[in-house]
Amino acid sequence: MAIYTSLAVPTVILHPSERCLQWSDDGQACITTKAAVHIMTPDPGINFSTPPDIKAPRGDEQGEQSLGWFRTMIEPVRGQTHMWPSICQDWGAITLGSLDVSIRNVACSPSNLTPRGRCVIAVLNSNAEIQDVTGLLLSTASSDIVCGTLQAQVTSLAWSKQPDYGIMPTPILDSSMLALGNRAGSIVFLRFNRNSDAGGSVSYIHTEPLCDHWITHLSWSPWVTHSVGQCESLLAFSTDNGNVRLVKVTQTLQSSSNVGFVPEYTTSAVFDVQGPICEADKRGVTALTWVRPPRKNPILVYTKPGVVHLWSWPSSEPTWYGTRILLLQTQKLSVGSSAISPVSGVSYVLHRDALILSLFDGSFHVIHNISVEPTWSPPLEDDTLTSAELSRASRALFTKVTPAGISYMDVNRIGGMVSYDSQSTHIWIYEALRPADFSYKHEAQHECMLLTAPFWQLDDETVLHTVSDAFTGISCASGSAPIHHLRALMLHLRSNTRFTALCPRVLEILSQVQPDQTTTINLKSLTTHLLGWPNLLSLRMRLSIADLCWKLCKDPEMQAQCGQVAQGLLASISHCVLRILVRHLRAIIPVVIAPDIPFVLREVVQSLLPGSPQDLADEAQALQDTLTASFPIDPAIAGLHEHCPACHAEVPLHDITRATCPNGHTWARCTITSFILSTSKVRTCIGCSRKALLPFAASDESQLPLAAQSWIVRDLLEAVQRCLFCGNSFVEIV
Repeated sequence: MAIYTSLAVPTVILHPSERCLQWSDDGQACITTKAAVHIMTPDPGINFSTPPDIKAPRGDEQGEQSLGWFRTMIEPVRGQTHMWPSICQDWGAITLGSLDVSIRNVACSPSNLTPRGRCVIAVLNSNAEIQDVTGLLLSTASSDIVCGTLQAQVTSLAWSKQPDYGIMPTPILDSSMLALGNRAGSIVFLRFNRNSDAGGSVSYIHTEPLCDHWITHLSWSPWVTHSVGQCESLLAFSTDNGNVRLVKVTQTLQSSSNVGFVPEYTTSAVFDVQGPICEADKRGVTALTWVRPPRKNPILVYTKPGVVHLWSWPSSEPTWYGTRILLLQTQKLSVGSSAISPVSGVSYVLHRDALILSLFDGSFHVIHNISVEPTWSPPLEDDTLTSAELSRASRALFTKVTPAGISYMDVNRIGGMVSYDSQSTHIWIYEALRPADFSYKHEAQHECMLLTAPFWQLDDETVLHTVSDAFTGISCASGSAPIHHLRALMLHLRSNTRFTALCPRVLEILSQVQPDQTTTINLKSLTTHLLGWPNLLSLRMRLSIADLCWKLCKDPEMQAQCGQVAQGLLASISHCVLRILVRHLRAIIPVVIAPDIPFVLREVVQSLLPGSPQDLADEAQALQDTLTASFPIDPAIAGLHEHCPACHAEVPLHDITRATCPNGHTWARCTITSFILSTSKVRTCIGCSRKALLPFAASDESQLPLAAQSWIVRDLLEAVQRCLFCGNSFVEIV
């Protein structure tokens, strides 16, 4: 059995849960440990000259390659920020977690929230605090000291995804919510506000009082679009006495202003508490999450010691609804095996309609036909996707990565588990212990192991289905990075034995490009149109896969075919972006001034280069005619030609990717503005390594060419926070 990653992580996991290991929308795995949050970025799809921080010597079996990771560790402020006894002396306000403050839970926001287009992570510690948020909770809480303190003491948190309002192109705005459960039995709803100066802040939305018990778990269902501009989601929550209920959240989008080129939107939210799903039985909930089978209603999965509960609401489809209860069976693998161990991971297998659960005791459990009629029994007698087989496979991997060997007394306690590809490959973190000998380990001796491995081999047809699914039903509303969408596909294409057979069929799928939607735009917002069209996102994702195939292909003829497909996709993306820019420039001609003319003419020249579609060339020519009618322009001296930074020779604009002077000096061009990159203050795309100028707020404007010192260039650089060719984030490399 192949192992893609086996990494030793010297840390302690105090709170095993289904969120101890989770994926962010930036395509990064977040591991919650006692003292820090580990951010793990898989190597596939990342193109840097620097190698990954971690590349375990595993995975050479069966033609598989090892999986590299880039690692970042974030350590929050240690100690207490708020001394609760100084605020309230009531016994109910005591937090025993303040004796040794540790991280309890984290919640990852949707992507593209920060000024740089990244995620935000909310960190909850054992003192019931969230950094930079608890102060706001205290200011908005009840005037009663005891009640206000309990409302500010957070016990659970969950961040919703971005709703899709059904508007094309997708407006760039944040409608996600951060829900915080507290000791007072209420849920506080907050929203992150992007702030270019301070990075961002949190604003208060609403407080929903629910009961007199602690809110222990929260989980958002996927948003459902009921009509254009209206979405609905169910927020599931559990209390410390075992009660499980729902809050229906309805958001409505309204356009508040259409003045100018950027329409302003406002959102209103309505909160409606639903009836109980599970009555209080004094049995605490150990996991609470939603899974969504394709074209079916979401299913709420919540577990109590030894029991799995499934719930779904009625639908028009002939499927089950209501509640299903399944009893967990002990998989006797070690001395610590027990069915009442807490659930540490939940994973839905897309093409098998199965739910995989991992327990703290190191076992795995599989529920089949979850969307039809949930059962422990597999549909086929010889099916290897069973609880016993997966538990044995997990134990075998534990044995394989332990050089000293293991015995029945060794327990691999799984702290967190999540699927890597929504199929057979999973990633989990565990710690090897011997609980029966009652030995003591101080904190520095604890060491966890991070494993990435497939439990079964996928056939070629399943991989091709994965390729097709990656480019269908694409929505820009989520704001997820392309490397997050393409993670599974990039993993399977790296197989040495499989790639040769799959490459021709993958190229066929990549060549099936949808019609260009940007030909019918009515331009209002530059950022919205550059990043909000689903077909443009699909082109960017296809280009990433075509580039990957070109790098992996060893046959020169097949590599040439990959290059042709990539060139075609690259040209389509360039023409879409140019069309958006040309229409934007034509709309703002009345406010164009003399310093802006060189950049406008550059876009015209690029749109008239050989190979451009006729409709794009016609629009560019119309833009030039409008400009020349307003300004006396000599194209020969309008700033189209730059000077070589080395020898100051004139460099003509013949190629939008590279600039070469008559003396042979070669320079890269900015992928956003096409100006020569003659400064080290640039940003680099993590997906394709293309470079662009920094926004003017982060760079020295005097170092830019004279033709680039325009308010249009400034607005364009600030509007583009993600690569225009692959859609991934930019970073500044030191």
